[in-house]
Amino acid sequence: MNNDDKKKLAAEAAIDHIQIGDVVGVGTGSTANYFIDALAKLKYDIDGAVASSEASAKRLQSHGIRVLDLNSAGQLPIYVDGADEATKQRSLIKGGGGALTREKIVANASDKFICIADDSKLVGALGSFPLPVEVIPMARSSVARQLVKLGGVPELRENFTTDNGNIILDVHNLTINEPIKMELEISAMGGVVTAGIFALRPADVLLLGGDQGLQTI
Repeated sequence: MNNDDKKKLAAEAAIDHIQIGDVVGVGTGSTANYFIDALAKLKYDIDGAVASSEASAKRLQSHGIRVLDLNSAGQLPIYVDGADEATKQRSLIKGGGGALTREKIVANASDKFICIADDSKLVGALGSFPLPVEVIPMARSSVARQLVKLGGVPELRENFTTDNGNIILDVHNLTINEPIKMELEISAMGGVVTAGIFALRPADVLLLGGDQGLQTI
């Protein structure tokens, strides 16, 4: 089974968690796209979706799914999104697609967070995947210096601007043994919008597609 098949397996399994009348929070990225495509079959059963990026909003609308603004939707029953890395404790690294801030906002506004991924994303400790940090442009150098003090090697994501008009520093060489502590530490730096560690609000359920089928954590 190739990686796309594994992602699709996890994405389609998440559909079983959707209930009639739900407003569904939807993430961003290749695995989330498989979920959006599967959600299209339920478009007359749900009340709409809240998207974590402009790209996901467009894909939802292309399927005829109503896209709502989070401010008007209120607390969401469920949020479904992928991850770049995940641990068995369900802490995640997200933001490879650059939508980490909106993803974190929607995750925090949801009762249940289902993370969908292929099984290669499951790791013993976070940090092999470079940690995305969204930064207000004027704070780039100052934040980078502080990230170096944590042992990281920050690199500006070239030719990329977030949906919020900010930049992303991808931080290499971090070993994240205490994800909650590091999430708080980086998020507290002046000029950081958010760090791509999802540990304060981890996933409630991990659905991992693999050669042996679906694994649920």
